[in-house]
Amino acid sequence: MRHYRSLLPLLALALAALACNLGTSSAPPTLVPRLTDTPYPTIAYATLSPNQLPQQQQQVVTAPSLSTNLGGLLDQIDTDRMMAHIQTLQDMRTRHVNSGGSSTTGIDAAYSYILRQFEAIRSQSQVSMTIADPSFKLEWEGVTSTQRNIVAYMSGQTDGGIILVGAHYDSITRNPQDAVYYAPGANDNGSGIAAMLEIARIMSQQQHRATIIFVAFAAEEVGRLGSIELAKWVRNNNIAVDAMINMDIIGSQTGPNGSITSDRVRLFAAGPNNSGSRQLARSAYFAAFNYVQDMRIDIQPDDYGDRQGRYGDHLSFSEMGIPAVRFIEVEEDVARQHTPNDTIDDIQPAYLNRVTRVVLATLTVLADGLPPPNADNVVFRQNDQGTRTLVWEPVEGATGYMIGLRQPGSLKIDNQFPWPTNSVDWAGFTAAQFETLIISSIDASGLIGPPTREIIVPP
Repeated sequence: MRHYRSLLPLLALALAALACNLGTSSAPPTLVPRLTDTPYPTIAYATLSPNQLPQQQQQVVTAPSLSTNLGGLLDQIDTDRMMAHIQTLQDMRTRHVNSGGSSTTGIDAAYSYILRQFEAIRSQSQVSMTIADPSFKLEWEGVTSTQRNIVAYMSGQTDGGIILVGAHYDSITRNPQDAVYYAPGANDNGSGIAAMLEIARIMSQQQHRATIIFVAFAAEEVGRLGSIELAKWVRNNNIAVDAMINMDIIGSQTGPNGSITSDRVRLFAAGPNNSGSRQLARSAYFAAFNYVQDMRIDIQPDDYGDRQGRYGDHLSFSEMGIPAVRFIEVEEDVARQHTPNDTIDDIQPAYLNRVTRVVLATLTVLADGLPPPNADNVVFRQNDQGTRTLVWEPVEGATGYMIGLRQPGSLKIDNQFPWPTNSVDWAGFTAAQFETLIISSIDASGLIGPPTREIIVPP
């Protein structure tokens, strides 16, 4: 994570200038108990075998553990609350950008509902929280309207960087001119909004190292215009966002022809393979493997950063050089999208919960873990014994480190091992075996922190 101490006051002032005139907070939606399915078995991970590890591995090191505060955070995810959010958004009938609406239907109702939920979160928050609704004019299909992004800024400590978490709240039909036809948008993207609100609720209960910005984007379905506007605002105000996480279509494990994938979620990140977005994707993979072991991230190889011919709000940020990723289910049923069939009956609560756990774990690692070693000061030293010594500056408070290794051409972190000191002597540090490595600090509770940028293993 980059650190920009001087920019956080600027961010606070900029958001305060955009802050909306807030009224009284509304209560969360009524929760309806729903059935949950049986947990899925732990997914295996191809770690290095014991005879491949450096010999000092026998020293004591606190490995990543769910006995940390993170375990408690993951257990706070309330699936019924998320399903209630989705039901409420679906019941608005359409969230088309030109639908206008009343207090219960249309895009205006969706805006008001999400704003009220952020207000309710703020009223119970244990950290400083600012809400804003920057607006922009939209010309779409001959109609001029005012669209509003909804921004909740959660102030962090001054050395933790800035992370943006987003999801879009509009919906559309396959006739882009029709602003009144039934477009429930339960999965696309009620699911993403529900997960974002739930993560914001949980993260609001304690201080974080990083500043976190939650955004409900307007006008994604008509060319991601809301996120383009916000990305421009970030750039024009010199806000140094370190990472952007987008959730869009994350609620269903079922696809066409009865196919089911319950233990995986796709992650799109613009290439090339050494881009900041791909490295962010691997950081998410790293976090999810260690903390959500009944769910696997599938990093996608498309350098475009999304499905061919499609798009998401993360692209508005990666196009500006900000590392950005998109979470999306594996079994994407395009026959339901942008039709009256995108309803809550195809949302599987347990799957939605697992994807939300993955995002929350990723965000917690990035926002709360100890900073990584300074990648600029990581060096390899050649030894006479045919080994190399990997050395880095120790991180204050670290009880150990986690080293992740990526094989040549791989999209993900292929192997990892914990280490107790800031020096590893090993014959395995060769470019033929590993293209890059990352290093994360481990704190006294077992929480790993954000990794270094990828470090190239020399020939």
